[in-house]
Amino acid sequence: MRIMAIDFGDARTGLAVSDFTGTLAGEAWTVEEWNAERLADKIAAAAREREVSTLVLGYPKNMDGTLGPRAEKCAEFAETLKEKTGLAVVLWDERRTTVDAHRILSENDRHGKKRKKKIDAVAAALILEGYLNSLQNSQNRL
Repeated sequence: MRIMAIDFGDARTGLAVSDFTGTLAGEAWTVEEWNAERLADKIAAAAREREVSTLVLGYPKNMDGTLGPRAEKCAEFAETLKEKTGLAVVLWDERRTTVDAHRILSENDRHGKKRKKKIDAVAAALILEGYLNSLQNSQNRL
């Protein structure tokens, strides 16, 4: 039950995958691709290779909870991913993940080009951690 989180971007997209038990965030990396169709193909290939069963796509809500044009673009990309992968795609509220990713990298002396190459992967890992924590919390309530 591996889960893949996606921090969808226009030029660079962050990906993070859980362990096989679906409890810990593991590998995180970025994919550089401008074309959404080609990006979906690359994500589908990575998901197959890593035996992923669920995709979690960061859903950028505004701080007041409303949806803007970027959220609409992500919802459209979610449909493309469903078609290309045949997997369930969960839209996950990603508010503050990029801000938190910048903070984490700053605290670890990652600046400039080093940060730019890692920020999306860290954001994807934070999306994945949030989703995995919500799964564990819902299981603990049962």
